Amino acid sequence: MNRLIVWFGELTTPAQLYRRGLWFLLPAVIWILGLLVIPGLSLVALSFAERGQYGEVVWRFNLENYARLLGYGIFGWSPDTILILLRSLWVAFVTTLVCIVLAYPLAFFIASRPPRTRYLWLALVIIPFWTNLVIRTYAWQMLLAPDFPFAKLAQGLGLLAPDAGLYPSPLAVYIGMVTAFLPFVVMPLFSSVERLDWSLVEAAQDLYASRIRTFFQAVWPQTLPGLTVGVILTFIPAMGMFVIPDLLGGAKYLLVGNLIQQQFYASRDWPYGAAVSLGLMVMTLIGLALYRRRGKDVDLV
Repeated sequence: MNRLIVWFGELTTPAQLYRRGLWFLLPAVIWILGLLVIPGLSLVALSFAERGQYGEVVWRFNLENYARLLGYGIFGWSPDTILILLRSLWVAFVTTLVCIVLAYPLAFFIASRPPRTRYLWLALVIIPFWTNLVIRTYAWQMLLAPDFPFAKLAQGLGLLAPDAGLYPSPLAVYIGMVTAFLPFVVMPLFSSVERLDWSLVEAAQDLYASRIRTFFQAVWPQTLPGLTVGVILTFIPAMGMFVIPDLLGGAKYLLVGNLIQQQFYASRDWPYGAAVSLGLMVMTLIGLALYRRRGKDVDLV
């Protein structure tokens, strides 16, 4: 005999309630299937196909694209693709690390402001989002040009040759990446700092803990939720970024995002581009898994 349940004033059974819940979930399931699962499976199938003579996709399945991803081509083994993947991982790691170092003092500074001005400072942090990323990157091209103060200062210190600019260069790429992703770390970190339990900090100070130990024992664990969100929002898109390296690197600082863009638009080698995209996804998931495992170790300490 079915058990009756009162749900929002309506008498129903668990089976009817379960079916009704499935109907509520159906739009979300269709959304995920249509925009995530099916395109992902299509990308996997495409990565095993071949490129035709005129750029068309030939559905003849093999592992050639993954062999190319590992560096094996018609001329033997070459480390170029692997170096591009490792360089992308390094750039994403450095970008995330620098953003964390800059975001902590900025988040504490904003959280210490009076309530009436606190959100004004937050608005200043997110103002760059009001402008397209491409336009912001072109602005950095101008700021790092030979005739602007940054390059003039570097020339005066002997770091640059006369009439040379900071753009294009790897340094310009890092500057563009950090300025683009810094708000993604500051915003979630600020939400954690704003809810900080300062009694734990005071207890650590009363026990004569140093400032560094106070930070890592009393502050760091409380800000880990916001930091985790910031790391994910920064590391994943930084791995696949191609606009900033292309414009500020002068098309010479090749990252995996640029490689994928070239395969889909310039070379029209969609199967190899799909294989590189899946390689990027695997690297990103491995990086996030290692970060999550490290975060659990920190919690246990």
